[in-house]
Amino acid sequence: MQIRDYSLPAGWYPRDSASVSSFLSGIEQTRRGCLAAIAPHAGWYYSGRIAARAVLSLQPDAEVIVVLGGHLPSKHPPLFAMEDAVKTPFDPMFIDAKLRSLLIKELKGLEDHYRDNTVEVLLPMVRYFYPEAKLIWMRLGAELKSFESGKIIAQIADKLNRKINILASTDLTHYGSNYSFSPHGRGVEALKWAREVNDAAFIKAVQSGSSEEVLRHAQEDFSSCSAGAVLGAMGFAQAKGLNSAELIEYSTSADVDKSDDIPDSFVGYAAFAFNS
Repeated sequence: MQIRDYSLPAGWYPRDSASVSSFLSGIEQTRRGCLAAIAPHAGWYYSGRIAARAVLSLQPDAEVIVVLGGHLPSKHPPLFAMEDAVKTPFDPMFIDAKLRSLLIKELKGLEDHYRDNTVEVLLPMVRYFYPEAKLIWMRLGAELKSFESGKIIAQIADKLNRKINILASTDLTHYGSNYSFSPHGRGVEALKWAREVNDAAFIKAVQSGSSEEVLRHAQEDFSSCSAGAVLGAMGFAQAKGLNSAELIEYSTSADVDKSDDIPDSFVGYAAFAFNS
């Protein structure tokens, strides 16, 4: 059996089950029973609590959780983990090989053999809250085709009679010198603009259900690093008759730092749940 090992360096998330359990047991346990959600994917120190709330919003009896990552440009084929299972701080999480095979065939997917955080950082949470569920690890490019890919996931899952949930992964505005993006300088005004203008516009686009607006804001405003994952979740939700995305929580890394000085660089984080 092939098990996909960790690729991220230590520090992104706890590597032992006791530490993961301790972190997640303190999260507000709100089970919303949603079919799809969106979570941030930074290190747990910064966005772990918000991400966990998104993971918890999914259906407790999901048979398969499709974790959609991003960090891919437009026209890039979908990427899939091709191993039998993925290592977590608990037991390995097994991949639904039949569902994966059909998705790869339909979406013309390729093997994901890169180091990337957008899926991996969420898997200990998924394994903790949904120990019986199987996994599909895939990443989608930032293009409208990913919205259609989400619909295809729903169609294939229905044909297989799989109870599927989608967990999409993105962070919002990456602001500051670390990211070569400082259109409003530094300090209070910069953070206010990122929160109240740039991130707010992307959040509104997700809530509107408009795939075109989501992609436009991501590309023109640099307000999402993994728009393809968001579009995939939106397409899946629409195929399931869900058009309303509720904002569960929003924050930034500057809020977590809790310093009197606003950092030069910071990132926005949001969790959404798609409700009926």
